[in-house]
Amino acid sequence: MKILQLNIWSGRLEKQITELLDREKADVLCLQEVISVPGGNSFFFLDMEEAQKILGYEYSYLSPSNSFNYMKRKASWGNCILSKISFEYKEQVYTFTGPNDDFDFLENDKYNSGRVLQHVSIKTNEGLLHVLNHHGHHKHEHKNGDEETRRQCNLIADYVKDLEGPVVLCGDFNLVPDSPSIEQINHVLVNHVKERGIVTTRTPLTHKTEACDYIFTSSDIEVKTFQVLDDIVSDHKALTIEF
Repeated sequence: MKILQLNIWSGRLEKQITELLDREKADVLCLQEVISVPGGNSFFFLDMEEAQKILGYEYSYLSPSNSFNYMKRKASWGNCILSKISFEYKEQVYTFTGPNDDFDFLENDKYNSGRVLQHVSIKTNEGLLHVLNHHGHHKHEHKNGDEETRRQCNLIADYVKDLEGPVVLCGDFNLVPDSPSIEQINHVLVNHVKERGIVTTRTPLTHKTEACDYIFTSSDIEVKTFQVLDDIVSDHKALTIEF
């Protein structure tokens, strides 16, 4: 099985994103900063509905962080899991407040609303696989985290401990690999970015240079390949894992 992780940057680079995803042909996509527009065809960016149609992902699970008026429709922005395999189970746990139904980006105090951990279970030949997707709490000053990010990562670590069977956790955590917050997850899952000494998961489209995007797996998963791709499709790089 192959999973691809990407903060899609609200789908700004539609052509580049669709070319990458079509080339990689992952079974499951764990995406952050996805915009869902009822009916699709948002015109200015790649929305979830168009991505499904273009790339052939039959199953989707959207967990909105924020909603806003878009033309004559109500759009949602948040985490999304797209899959070629049906979901046996779906759950979402908001790690910081709930979704904001009337979002304005200029209201910076609302930007962190609706931070969510998504969980789907997928049937494989060896049994159920748990796939989790998260977009971490954002601090403007740095990626070292604080008491709030530690609380949220501790919540995620405890959630993982309660799962039976193999787990893959993906996401843009907005935290560097050695931060005290990420260390809580490192204690329960294998951090492939840290294990391989990945220096950055950012692209030239941002001045930021840290590694903040991750794929974690439980120790019972036999990983065949792990890659950080250099394609410029966002201000974040895409990560892939085959197992």
